[in-house]
Amino acid sequence: MVRNRVRIRYRKQGDLRLIGHRDLLRAWERVFRRAGIRLSMSEGFHPKPRMNFPSALAVGVSGADEVLEAQLADALTAGQVQSALEPHVPQGLAVTAVEQLPPEAPPGEAQRVTYELALPAPWCDGLPQRVAAFLARGAHLVDRGQGRKPVDLGQFVQGIELVDGLLRMHIRVTRQGTARPRELLAALGLEDLEQQGLFLTRTAVELKP
Repeated sequence: MVRNRVRIRYRKQGDLRLIGHRDLLRAWERVFRRAGIRLSMSEGFHPKPRMNFPSALAVGVSGADEVLEAQLADALTAGQVQSALEPHVPQGLAVTAVEQLPPEAPPGEAQRVTYELALPAPWCDGLPQRVAAFLARGAHLVDRGQGRKPVDLGQFVQGIELVDGLLRMHIRVTRQGTARPRELLAALGLEDLEQQGLFLTRTAVELKP
């Protein structure tokens, strides 16, 4: 059987940023079902739809360019899939692009993600110096508890910029792990921002070629 796989780029915003990954998975299952698009299912006693999220999005973070890959049970073009899905996505979700994948293409794997956060002027005081100190330091160990080894955030950070009050963080993703954006905020002395009503947006999920 020829695999019909599509890669969907979408936005996850508004109140929908407060749902977790499992709830997001179920939301997409409902969207496909309402759109009349059948998904291929895994084998075994508890078959599951063949969907792949190359990088799960943390609760409370908006996504401006998220990625979902799905294997379809029917032969549909990318245009047909996008047209069918768009009327059925809930408020907070928006399909921005659909791409047909070659049957032999491996599952998408994230290699870099970018987060942005708009900061009020008072929070920017001294921040460029703290960013420079963090980048110059190189290693920055954080303890994730539960008997795990400390994680060096420095090995995953590819850049941190502050331009006109917009903080932008570029983070490398590997199979061994990655840095969490909230850990970087804490390292920069910005751990209380979400309590002030501000929230992160992931603006890019870059996949391995």
